Amino acid sequence: MAKSHNKKRNVGIIYELLLRNISDSLIDGDKSLAEKALKIIEKRFDKSTEVYKEFRLFNALAKSTVSDSAVAAAILTEAKQAARRCNSTTLKKEKSLLIRDINYNLKDKDFYHRRLPEYTVYATIQTLLNDWRDGDRADLTRTIQYESRVAEWLLSEKVTYDIDKMSDPSANALVVKIMSEKINKKYSYLDRNQRDVLQEYVFSLSENNDDNIRHKLLKIKDETIIKLSLFEKKTDNSVLLTKINNVKEKIENEKLNEINDESISRFLVLLKLKSELGEALNG
Repeated sequence: MAKSHNKKRNVGIIYELLLRNISDSLIDGDKSLAEKALKIIEKRFDKSTEVYKEFRLFNALAKSTVSDSAVAAAILTEAKQAARRCNSTTLKKEKSLLIRDINYNLKDKDFYHRRLPEYTVYATIQTLLNDWRDGDRADLTRTIQYESRVAEWLLSEKVTYDIDKMSDPSANALVVKIMSEKINKKYSYLDRNQRDVLQEYVFSLSENNDDNIRHKLLKIKDETIIKLSLFEKKTDNSVLLTKINNVKEKIENEKLNEINDESISRFLVLLKLKSELGEALNG
């Protein structure tokens, strides 16, 4: 099924591929491309569209977790009825427009080649939705098989996300998750606090608002100065004592008039110093 499944018309797969395109663009600093993908989501997944209606249905089957097989069966029954109420002609047209927007606006050669961990489940759900709409024309044996698989999936534990919170890249829970994973992988040599700063910086770029990252950096600055002062009182190393005032002065002169890659790099170093001072004070 995975080889022959048309992922371009799988509403769940396309949505997640758009989110990954946004996160990749933000990580690469290409805010313009991220905004293009976001506009496609806002336009083509508008609540008035058949695509959105199918996505809501798809998401309920893909993200929900239930603890009782009877509840799972009830969900499948309701989902089947909802799928058959869909305007198939309009849905097909809207998906074609969605594909056109992706190809024309994003021009991302890797768009459809990103790996999705839940690809098989998503392909099963979309095929089941299609079969339900086809009614008597569908492959009955396959429909029964896939209903059983989706029921098992509903009974499994999973992380859920609220699709109604889709407003911008930083506010979408799934984008945050993806970006966190990418940052943690790409900058694995950094410690957790350094990655947190880097992630907040990326979000500030996507939101065009640096209030949160500025507050975080100022806090790091103040805490490092305090630790330096405490270390100065504790140590009797004459060499270190001659350097502490110079280091403290440099930190105090960090004005943060502009938050950019260069200033973030300096604060990542500052975080390392803060961590080392903490270890020395606790040692």
